[in-house]
Amino acid sequence: MTVVPPSFDLLPGDPASPVILHVPHSAREIPDDVRSGIVLDDAALQRELDHITDAHTAVIAEEAARAAATTPWRFVNRLSRLVVDPERFPDEREEMLAVGMGAVYTRTTHKDVLRPDGFDAGPLIERYFHPYASAMTEAVTDRLAATGRCVIVDVHSYPASPLPYELHADGPRPPVCLGTDPFHTPSALLDAARKAFARCGGTGLDSPFAGTYVPLRYYGERAEVTALMVEIRRDTYMTEPGGPAHDGVARLASALASLIDAV
Repeated sequence: MTVVPPSFDLLPGDPASPVILHVPHSAREIPDDVRSGIVLDDAALQRELDHITDAHTAVIAEEAARAAATTPWRFVNRLSRLVVDPERFPDEREEMLAVGMGAVYTRTTHKDVLRPDGFDAGPLIERYFHPYASAMTEAVTDRLAATGRCVIVDVHSYPASPLPYELHADGPRPPVCLGTDPFHTPSALLDAARKAFARCGGTGLDSPFAGTYVPLRYYGERAEVTALMVEIRRDTYMTEPGGPAHDGVARLASALASLIDAV
């Protein structure tokens, strides 16, 4: 019998904190029964994980939480985004379907086949995507009930050089890209992030990745739910692709802690 690890962890913070650090893409774990549906051999799969995983972002979030004056809550995906990507729309609304990267990927970062044509994504959506979305929605609901607001800070990373799957690869690739939403990202939150990450080489806005993650129950509905995506260029803290972290982690964690304290 295959033992499937937990799909996600909600790591409690201070009851008075409105902040949830969301870390959706840091893991490499793929359950055996999910691995069997991926056509890559083991070496090719490890190379793909090197490219697609936001390596060490869970460590950055953990160190930031430890350093913050008021400990934030953390919602961390414990499975690879090659199982499901919890930040994608699970239907035709998802623009990344154009490159085979909806909620369940069928193509790799280099546009090679990951899963065969006609692959039925339904069981993975039911088993992993919907429970994750429900748990994240509940976590936001709890912060709203406890504090009257919720601040979701998505912690991601991206490669220094564009990968073939990227749809918006022509723009700037700053040390820290801040992804925003016109409804859920107020100017005060964006200003606080710019100030906090100035020490990390500077920030850019919505390039090469844009948008934020807000559970659909609250998306466009509740202004008390604010959100910001923090996309860290990988060469600022690690050896690419998929290599070890270096001292940039401490600097980024300190900056993220400053952001947590500011909001």
